[in-house]
Amino acid sequence: MKSDVVNVLVLVGSLRAQSVNRQLAEVAIANAPAGVRLQLFDRLGDLPFYNEDIDIEPAPEAVQALRDAAAEADAVLVVTPEYNGSIPGVLKNAIDWVSRPYGNGALKGKPAAVIGAALGQYGGVWGHEETRKSFGIAGPRVVESISLSIPTKTLDGKHPRESAEVVGKVCEVVEKLVAEVG
Repeated sequence: MKSDVVNVLVLVGSLRAQSVNRQLAEVAIANAPAGVRLQLFDRLGDLPFYNEDIDIEPAPEAVQALRDAAAEADAVLVVTPEYNGSIPGVLKNAIDWVSRPYGNGALKGKPAAVIGAALGQYGGVWGHEETRKSFGIAGPRVVESISLSIPTKTLDGKHPRESAEVVGKVCEVVEKLVAEVG
């Protein structure tokens, strides 16, 4: 750790302003325990598609901002939906950028957790598994025991902060992730 504060990078796999996954990220940020700072990187939509031809110095500005945020982080929390049974393209693109340089990306060895909500009855389990797999190959240390998949229908159209149970589960996820920081 670089300081007394644990910095957690938060990536949301949906670009939609009112997405339930963005709302879950807001719950995590608003309820961060003392000594923990969760920072949402809200520019995944600005990243160009990964292309090794443009992965040169200087990196595109949005890419450098993501890599800098990842370098400053002690851990990463990914909050993502499932798109067609898999990982959203915008999130996969971010993983590709942050995994470089190959074998030495800015999140290498840092704990990562994947949670989220989706329309299906299983709350995005397939998409979360694909995200864990991709991140595991990209360099972070995915904490497989941290999991939260919420079927959006269980929220009944309400913001997740209105469910004490959901808030409690999100807080538990953050606490477990922070405990993994060495």
